[in-house]
Amino acid sequence: MPMSVKTFAQVDEAARALAASRSARYLGGGTLIMRAVNYGDQSFDTIIRTTDPRLKQIAQQGDMLVIGAGITMSEVIANRETAFLAPVARTVGGPAIRNMATVGGNLFAASPYGDFTAALLALDARVVPAGGQPISLDEFLNARERNAGLVIVSVQIPRLRDVNAFRYVKVSRVKPKGIAVMSIAAVLPMQAGRLANARVAYGAMGPRPLRALAVERALEGRSLDEAGIAQALAVATEGVDPPSDPIASDWYRRQIAPVHLKRLLLGQRR
Repeated sequence: MPMSVKTFAQVDEAARALAASRSARYLGGGTLIMRAVNYGDQSFDTIIRTTDPRLKQIAQQGDMLVIGAGITMSEVIANRETAFLAPVARTVGGPAIRNMATVGGNLFAASPYGDFTAALLALDARVVPAGGQPISLDEFLNARERNAGLVIVSVQIPRLRDVNAFRYVKVSRVKPKGIAVMSIAAVLPMQAGRLANARVAYGAMGPRPLRALAVERALEGRSLDEAGIAQALAVATEGVDPPSDPIASDWYRRQIAPVHLKRLLLGQRR
C-alpha cells in the first residue's frame, strides 16, 4: 500500500488533519509508527507530522515545568531543567531509541513499555492536547483508547520543592535497556519527618501505567523506615492487574512488587 506523508507548520493544523482522516496516523518520534510501517500495517496510509517549534521546548512557566511532546529521551537527559528525569529517560531503550523516542509518544506506549509515563504519573503531570485544555495524566490514561486520536503539545509537571523526593526504579532482565518487568516511580514529600501526599505509580503492572492508590493511602503520615512502610508493602499489589507476557508472568510481577517497592522507599540500591 502506498504511504503518504503530510507535514504541517502548526500542531493545530496537524491535529485537524488527523481528526479528519480515519486512515492517518500521527508521527511523533517514530518508534511506534515506523515499526508498524516496517511490519506492513495496512490500517493506515497517511502519516501526519508537524514542525511546530512548541513541541521542542522545555521551559519553566510559573509553578510548572513544561516539556514539549516532541522532546526526545536524549534531550531530557541533556537539559538542565529535566535533570531529575534523566535516570528515567536513560532506561528507555538504547541510544538509538532514546534519540527518537519522545515524551508525547511514550504516553501512548502499551504495556510493558511506557516507563517514562509512569514517572510522569507519579509527578502529577498534566497533558496539553492541541486545541484543548490541560487534563490530568490520570484522566488521560484512563481514557487512552479514546484519546488515541489526540495530538499532544506538551506535558506540564508541577515544580518539585525537593527533587530528592522523587525516586524511580525499573526492573528488567536485561540491563541497562531491557523491557520492563515492572517500573516504580514515587514522589515522597516529608513534613516533620512524616510522609504527606505521597504519590506512587507503577509501569507494566496493568494495561497502562497506574497509581498505586492503596500504597499511597498506607504511606500517609508514616515515616520512611521499615516499620513505617510495612503496611504499604502489604498492599503493594492491591488494585493492580499485572499482565503475563514473554517478559514475566502476572504471578512473578506480584511477587517482586513488594521487594522492589521496599528498596525504593528505603532508598536502597539494587
